[in-house]
Amino acid sequence: MSSRGGESKEGVFLMAVKLFIGGLSFSSSSQRLQETFARFGSVESASVVTDRDSGRSRGFGFVEMATADEANAAVAGLDGAELDGRRIKVELAKPSGADAGAQRRRSGGGWSGARR
Repeated sequence: MSSRGGESKEGVFLMAVKLFIGGLSFSSSSQRLQETFARFGSVESASVVTDRDSGRSRGFGFVEMATADEANAAVAGLDGAELDGRRIKVELAKPSGADAGAQRRRSGGGWSGARR
């Protein structure tokens, strides 16, 4: 099944659920994320975000789990756990790009900084 979603045998549309992983060791790899999260279900993708100039890890990454149940199990099982010597933060990823802007507009959110 593609990470963009697909149709199950029962005809129900399934969509992968993206998780944000923070606090990663600079030595953590995408393969390590894949292996760690696989105990909770089917990992559609796993990636450590790297600096485009240096190629060094930026200390966070994303994992897409096949179902919401698997994603919730991974959050419950790994949030606050130790991975490669660091305590990690695991949570549902927030929408990015156009999705985030649309969500802010719907919720009345936006810039919350001090005004001069």
